[in-house]
Amino acid sequence: MSTTMLPPSTKTTKSLSDERREWIRIDDRVLLEYRLLTDPAEGLTPGIPPVSDEAISEAIAKPTSDLLLRSGEQLAESPLLPWIMKVDWLLETLVKQLAKMQPEGVAMAQATDVTLSGGGIGFLSPRYFAVDDQLKLKIILPPFIPIHTTARVIRSTQVKDSINYDIATEFIQLNPDDQEHLIRHIIQAQAERLRGRRRGSQG
Repeated sequence: MSTTMLPPSTKTTKSLSDERREWIRIDDRVLLEYRLLTDPAEGLTPGIPPVSDEAISEAIAKPTSDLLLRSGEQLAESPLLPWIMKVDWLLETLVKQLAKMQPEGVAMAQATDVTLSGGGIGFLSPRYFAVDDQLKLKIILPPFIPIHTTARVIRSTQVKDSINYDIATEFIQLNPDDQEHLIRHIIQAQAERLRGRRRGSQG
């Protein structure tokens, strides 16, 4: 009796491909805001120091900087650029003034070094989180793509000689469109870095 081997279904092939893409990861710097699901939804995040003037400046400037980096001469030569820069300056001035008047009322995503994949995110935090804690995350990908998700802490260890904790999480609520944005960003960033290394080796 002969046995006919059926080709893998499209669904199976796709799921394996998606799984591989999900675990591609990069070290990156993105705008990130996080808090426990049980924390108040508004106001300063418990355990996180008030935002500094430097952090405000970087957070507001980063989307425009990322847009310039990706658009190149097209935006650099555009008559819109001076207006974008002016709006950034006005917004930065207003947020800094608000932070001085009411520091507990200013909660914003801050530029943070992260390890990013389609399945989770890792970052350093001055606040301790326990394994299995659930976090509400806002990740802003360049140039300005907000991702709202819930993640579960899978590792939390204090960094040696530091007040920070090394937090690793896995996404437990992430809609498919947002995951696709994450994966595309990761693949694009990897490609840009590879091109940069090649240009460097040829120079």
